[in-house]
Amino acid sequence: MNSPLHTRIDVHQFGGVDYHIRCLIDGNQFDDPEGVAEALGISPASWPFFGMRWPAGLLLADLVSRLVLGNGRMLELGCGLGIASLVANARGADILATDYHPMAADFLRDNSARNALFPTPFQRLDWREDQPALGLFDLIIGSDLLYEPDHPALLSTFMARHSHAGTRVIIVDPRRTRHVRFRQRMEEEGFSSQSEASTPSQLADFGFRGVIQRFGGFAPPVAA
Repeated sequence: MNSPLHTRIDVHQFGGVDYHIRCLIDGNQFDDPEGVAEALGISPASWPFFGMRWPAGLLLADLVSRLVLGNGRMLELGCGLGIASLVANARGADILATDYHPMAADFLRDNSARNALFPTPFQRLDWREDQPALGLFDLIIGSDLLYEPDHPALLSTFMARHSHAGTRVIIVDPRRTRHVRFRQRMEEEGFSSQSEASTPSQLADFGFRGVIQRFGGFAPPVAA
């Protein structure tokens, strides 16, 4: 990757496997010479978020390393560096990583090669757009997704469009104020829900303090 960005290589172990992850060194990095991110509404202040390691993302990757994945389709939303998707790829899952940021694909491609993996499938995705060709998924995952006030509604509506009765959803949230509203919106869409508080070991291992929200049993409400 030819870029003026300052990056480093971190090593994390999930499921007994070391993953070498190229990430931004800090939140001061910015590279948008053609204004692509600006045109998408991504501000300079939030531009580097996709390329940083976040505790919620590390915990999600660890959860993926322990899940029974099966042969179904798997979707990661707001993947950022896509560490959880890399773990899924390494385990042979049918994974599609997605993010809104225009550089997420480059880092995911680089990190797939860095870990001797086949390229991890990626699609830039806007939750506001109807995506019928995307189809349905058996497992949907994400971490630290609820940044904006409209995200609980956007995300829950999006997931309802791409879920079936057997779909499992796992969202790791650092207890942002919107996680309660998101759970309520998911239940309104027809999902059953269960939330787990973070454990001392998750705080010690990943620096994560928050909730793991699990959803399933999707049954869309019947229109009156």
